[in-house]
Amino acid sequence: QVQLVESGGGLVQPGGSLRLSCAASGTIVSIAAMGWYRQAPGKQRELVASITSDGRTDYADSVKDRFSISRDNGKNTVYLQMNSLKPEDTAVYYCNADRIMYWYSAVLRSDSRSWGQGTQVTVSS
Repeated sequence: QVQLVESGGGLVQPGGSLRLSCAASGTIVSIAAMGWYRQAPGKQRELVASITSDGRTDYADSVKDRFSISRDNGKNTVYLQMNSLKPEDTAVYYCNADRIMYWYSAVLRSDSRSWGQGTQVTVSS
């Protein structure tokens, strides 16, 4: 089975930067797309950024020009570089992976979507 493990969250002052990482574990064959969502208290989970296996990216309007998503296909890892952070960026950030192909118990399997456990990002002075 596939697990997504996030790291890199924390407390940062407004205007600061953080880099989130998410590594997918397991005998992975391919992952069509990876991305980051966030959920602030009392709000719905929203897409922050996504990236396909061939490098096409998509960003929420609120983070364009401040955040940058990248991935290392060889390591099945996705990164989110967050610059010029604002208090409204405070949320739990979740990594996700779409259309995953992997080996498990000698059988080729697929998952439509997997989620990480989430990492807290707090932007405050």
